[in-house]
Amino acid sequence: MICPFIDCTILGLIADCFPHVYSTPKRRIETDVMKLLMSDYEVSLVNDSMQEFYVRFYGPVETPFAGGVWKIHVELPDQYPFKSPSIGFMNKIFHPNIDELSGSVCLDVINQTWSPMFDMINIFEVFLPQLLRYPNPNDPLNGEAAALLMRHPKEYETKVKEYVQRFATKEAADKSAGGEEEEEADEEMSEVGSMSGDDGDAA
Repeated sequence: MICPFIDCTILGLIADCFPHVYSTPKRRIETDVMKLLMSDYEVSLVNDSMQEFYVRFYGPVETPFAGGVWKIHVELPDQYPFKSPSIGFMNKIFHPNIDELSGSVCLDVINQTWSPMFDMINIFEVFLPQLLRYPNPNDPLNGEAAALLMRHPKEYETKVKEYVQRFATKEAADKSAGGEEEEEADEEMSEVGSMSGDDGDAA
């Protein structure tokens, strides 16, 4: 059995050999977030904090999520990168591994994939696109989505596209923020309902 307590000298030697992975958490957070800020992604820091921010994310092409725009909430723990970040979708998405109400991404799914070698760019270029392309219905946060995917994949794809059209527009992503999420989602549904009603009256 390997002892969980490692001598600090050994950790120092490892840090010297692998500076990108084993730099201090604070320095690593600053490095990764700055790299993200300098990328093509739209990033908004919360109260100028390097540990909490929003990123605009686009659904991967050739998937039912294509054309969708989501505001992703990211929180980096103090132990980052040795502890995985917290990731949540602020506007609604229909996916087996994402809670429909809170937008939280299944921690088991993140932890199965996460490595200290990853950085924030990997989250948006690799992890999230792969999550949407290859959902895991065996470890669901959204039971309805998981059941639909397993039993009626075509219906699952149709419902995903409906959610994209209703909740994953640029306007919906821009509106979504913090505690206003539920309110904005309800307003979005009301607007869609009103439009449907108007169409029925016109017919």
